[in-house]
Formats: sequence, C-alpha cells, structure tokens
Amino acid sequence: MVKDKDTVIHEFNDLVTMTPNELRDWLKQEQSQSSGWSNNDSGETIGHERHVIYTDHDVDHMRRVVAYCKRHLAQEEKAKQDPSSKSYKSLKNWGHDPLKAE
Repeated sequence: MVKDKDTVIHEFNDLVTMTPNELRDWLKQEQSQSSGWSNNDSGETIGHERHVIYTDHDVDHMRRVVAYCKRHLAQEEKAKQDPSSKSYKSLKNWGHDPLKAE
C-alpha cells in the first residue's frame, strides 16, 4: 500500500536532517562521491547524483528518500555511525546525517 502524501512529507522531514546548504556543501566534497554504486553514464555514484528536494511538489522523490533512509538505517546500525564508512557517506548523500540526527 502506498503511503499518503502527508505521511511521506512527515517522514521525509523527520529523516532529512541536513539543511539545503549543508547538503549542497557536502555534495561538493570529494568524500561524498566515494559511496554507492557507480553510474557509468555520469561517473557519479547513484546516491550522489540524486539531490534531495525540499518542496511538497516532489512527493515521489521524497518517497524514494524515505525508503532509502529507512532501509539503510535499519540494516547498518554500526556502519552508519562511522563517518569514514560508505554507509554514513551514502546516507548523507540522501540528506540524512546520522550523527546530526542523534
């Protein structure tokens, strides 16, 4: 069953702990590009090429962000707390800074 728009927006706002400026600055850093699977077309990793949208108009993208963050937060408890791990960097690429969320 697909979550309704209000639920998606609420979960997105809970999970995305980085401001647009923080996310933009992070995505400019080289270390943000060292996680995730490579996209052969652009050379960027899949998580890095996605940009979190901070408007209510892109609920489908918000849905993907929520699903990704929830799945990885549930699977990788210790790895996400290590700022040098791919899991931590990948979560940040989606707008969730695990250390900031605590």
